[in-house]
Amino acid sequence: MGMLSKKPKLENEVNSENIKEAKGIFLKPKQEIVSKSAAQIIHEQHGNMAPSARMAMTRRVHPLVSLNPYQGNWTIKVRVTSKGNMRTYKNARGEGCVFNVELTDGDGTQIQATMFNEAAKKFYDRFELGKVYYISKGTLRVANKQFKTVQNDYEMTLNENSEVEEASDEAACIPETKFKFVPIDQLGPYVNSKDLVDVIGIVQSVSPTMSIRRKSNNETVPKRDIVVADETKKTVVVSLWNELATTVGQELHDIADKSPVVAIKSLKVGDFQGISLSTLGKSIVQVNPVISESKKLRNWYDSEGKETSMASVGSGLSPSTKSGGRSMYSDRVSLAHITSNPSLGEDKPAFFSIRAYISFIKPDQSMWYRACKTCNKKMTDALG
Repeated sequence: MGMLSKKPKLENEVNSENIKEAKGIFLKPKQEIVSKSAAQIIHEQHGNMAPSARMAMTRRVHPLVSLNPYQGNWTIKVRVTSKGNMRTYKNARGEGCVFNVELTDGDGTQIQATMFNEAAKKFYDRFELGKVYYISKGTLRVANKQFKTVQNDYEMTLNENSEVEEASDEAACIPETKFKFVPIDQLGPYVNSKDLVDVIGIVQSVSPTMSIRRKSNNETVPKRDIVVADETKKTVVVSLWNELATTVGQELHDIADKSPVVAIKSLKVGDFQGISLSTLGKSIVQVNPVISESKKLRNWYDSEGKETSMASVGSGLSPSTKSGGRSMYSDRVSLAHITSNPSLGEDKPAFFSIRAYISFIKPDQSMWYRACKTCNKKMTDALG
């Protein structure tokens, strides 16, 4: 009774011990370890990535604001916010083709890139409006103020050796097309100016497509006129040319009875009928864009605009023609144009118009003086 009984072993435990005694314990064979350098590992990782991802990891992306003509290798990540048409040219060195794009990076900085001849043919179909790309191996130079269309001191040139790769996986961080809208009643200072404007308005009417014959090459091009209005209660005629007349122009024609909102980037301001607008090859037209300005304009039009009397912004102005007539806005400048240019008028007189308000009148100085009736010279008290 004082003895302890042993707990019987389970059958599987007995069999396990027998196996160990009979065969011994077998260890898992040691795996062969292959040492790799960090460079090899990175190379293998890069090989499994898409081209755009490889470019992003191997090169540091530079913001557009940091680029200059003296910089070495760089890579930028940009969205195509404007794409021009392919154009042909002829000069003393021969014939060729050219087209340009406007590029915007994540900070909202813009730059114009131009491609000639072989580079133009190579990249024209590759660049698509609205898509994001990694670009490298381009060159920069100081922008020609006469032809530049974006606010950047430099412009870019891409050649056939430049690298352009789509970055569709990282498109969200680059802003879409940015507008700087000019109210319709403030278009006057831009008449016949080199500056282009952006306009947003409610479509009032859309004309049928017309065929216009160019005097330069006798070529026939399509044109369509639309009339737009905004909260300034002014209207202006916008001429849509070429593909814009037949594509988005037809879309606007089909929904004109719904008074759609239209936002147009890069318009040329002319003086036909006082003030008029025309699209260019680089112009962008968006119908009912999802932006705050569009919502605000729609609310105004639905609440009061549709019942408001509208007037043409160019009414009462004489168009500038070769016969000598001109718009009252054609030579209007701002005061900053004068104060920022100290050499203005040194070589020859400068004439311009200014619209301003009187902010101060010096009370201790008369606005006139006594003059001699005969010679019109100023009279002094000594002369009586």
